Amino acid sequence: MITEKPVCLTGASGFIAAHILRELLVNGYRVRGTVRKKPENYPYLLSLPGAAERLELVNADLLLEGSFDKAVEGCEYVIHTASPFEINVGDPQTDLVDPAVNGTETLMDSCRKARSVRRVVLTSSIAAITDEPESSKVFTEEDWNTMSSLDRNPYYYSKTLAEHAAWDFIMRTKPGFDLVVINPFLVLGPSLGPSISTSCETIRDLMVGVYPAIMDLNWGIVDVRDVAKAHLAAMENKEASGRYLCSGDSMHMRELIGLLRSSGYEKGYALPKPDLSGTLGSVIIKGLSFTQPKNIGKYLRTHVGRTMRFDNAKIRRELGISFIPAKTSVIDTVEDMLKWGHLKPAKI
Repeated sequence: MITEKPVCLTGASGFIAAHILRELLVNGYRVRGTVRKKPENYPYLLSLPGAAERLELVNADLLLEGSFDKAVEGCEYVIHTASPFEINVGDPQTDLVDPAVNGTETLMDSCRKARSVRRVVLTSSIAAITDEPESSKVFTEEDWNTMSSLDRNPYYYSKTLAEHAAWDFIMRTKPGFDLVVINPFLVLGPSLGPSISTSCETIRDLMVGVYPAIMDLNWGIVDVRDVAKAHLAAMENKEASGRYLCSGDSMHMRELIGLLRSSGYEKGYALPKPDLSGTLGSVIIKGLSFTQPKNIGKYLRTHVGRTMRFDNAKIRRELGISFIPAKTSVIDTVEDMLKWGHLKPAKI
């Protein structure tokens, strides 16, 4: 489905977006990526195979109305990844909700005005599905997060409102394009750029003593390379529609720590040793959560002691995605953090 018209990729410098960009270039697409700084600030994008011939970087601002007009002009396909991702922020409305929601509405309106756009693929999140796992429930694309607010898991709230805004725009304006949404879980794997993603910081935190004990937490894990492939498949497959839960295996914190130990990362790192993953331990952790920064505390109280279960059959069936094992993604994440200097080599 290679087209002479460029694919617009918003937030092109991001962890997920950079992999989408590489996937697009490898498959022969021309790409117009939006960034916040001058193109020369992104050498890791400009040096990708095919970038010299088929990549154009342009400036756009999530909060500036009409900012994406030129970026999407003449494009048939737009992949919208740009959105803030921070757990602890000073002002959730200003720092998270406004950029996520207004940015999505601004992008969608630019696509409507362009008239050339046929499909928008939106990067959403498990955060828009739920912010509180239910051990007895299997989550699917039909589920929506109805619990989050500015006070409770505000990042989850921003992602939920942003996706709602995209679907509401489609229903309200009935533009000449359709919308497909990818909802990734915890995204791990190697980074193409020098910054560390918030999701990969989770693994670093496990290794440097941020977590004092093993807790009853589990995560659905998806490799960033699979997330990129999912976006491309959602763009190319004419039959793709609606939302797609994007995750492979899930891992309990106990299993994850065991993997890191058996992979040679026990000595020289501060992996948690006390096991508080039982019922009494979860009560203790929830009590201690009130001593943590506000949003981390709320996250612990809504996730500890609960098992995340989900059904990824739709993305496997309709988009043909098969997932890199979570264990591979975890180890690749650690090795990549060592390469970029986000994690110091162990001193034994």
